Amino acid sequence: MNTASTVLILGARGRFGQAAANAFARAGWQVLGQVRPGARGPAIAGVQWLALDPSDTAALATAARGATVVVNALNPVYTHKAWRAEAPALLEAAIRLSQVLGATLMMPGNVYNFGESMPPLLREDTAQAALGVKGRIRIAMEQRLQAATQDGSLRAVVIRAGDFFGSGTGSWLDQAIAKDLARGRVTWPGPLDTATPWAYLPDLARTFVKVAQQRSRLDAFARLHFAGHTVTGQQWVDALASLAWEQGWLPQGGALRVSTMPWPLLRVAGLFVPTLAALAEMRYLWRTPHQLDNRALCALIGEEPRTAFDDAVRQALQDLALVSAPPLAATAAV
Repeated sequence: MNTASTVLILGARGRFGQAAANAFARAGWQVLGQVRPGARGPAIAGVQWLALDPSDTAALATAARGATVVVNALNPVYTHKAWRAEAPALLEAAIRLSQVLGATLMMPGNVYNFGESMPPLLREDTAQAALGVKGRIRIAMEQRLQAATQDGSLRAVVIRAGDFFGSGTGSWLDQAIAKDLARGRVTWPGPLDTATPWAYLPDLARTFVKVAQQRSRLDAFARLHFAGHTVTGQQWVDALASLAWEQGWLPQGGALRVSTMPWPLLRVAGLFVPTLAALAEMRYLWRTPHQLDNRALCALIGEEPRTAFDDAVRQALQDLALVSAPPLAATAAV
């Protein structure tokens, strides 16, 4: 095993975890993908699956001996209760394991930390003033991670990004926005003219690889911002309309019907359904314009990996089997 280029990905069967496994493997790394006991991963060249509990530090450290990078892609389910109970424990498991391995710990972050008062441009040193449950948990997790690096036993980096899309199910795209695309309708959670950041997961995963390759240039604890695509709801609607025309779900030039998210209903339903309560807390993200400043990231790795927005939307919907590939003739004409 080439110990200089071995990565252990915790939670490698999740959407980001599997995107990271693919990206590291394609870049020539030996990839060890942790999955829960009894689970199996798909056959991916260069990826070895480890069916071990993430809290079993001794077994994982033995199986992953030689790994120089650990990517923490573990996530609780999307409820306040699960995040309070599980997120800190999962982070502690990742910290312990990385310390035993002597590996750099990498973790995806998000914009929850900044809260409703966030400014339009988010830098790594922007004040973290979240009042919501998940935002406060995220702040505490980053503080814990930074504290763990103070004695020299750990190096860590958080790469913050916007809303995920691509690489499978479980995002706003398939659960709300485009689920009725074949019927000529989309659902948008906020004003159509508000621009917010989106992270196409294959691009974010390739960014993790590039940062891992340059990790020796970073401080013991580092935060970096992945800009991704800062786009409005209208840009999303236009991209989805183009796909709907291509699929024959709309006449050429026809308009999609745009429904709004029933936020007041979600708040009421959240009293009984924890997942909806967690979603309702995040409403402000859809009506507050913001973007991530990636200058520090680009200074480290060069140009940020970025698939053209329309191409990323198309591939994301193809991965979800919501649209089919374009006809060969159309592809050849491009």
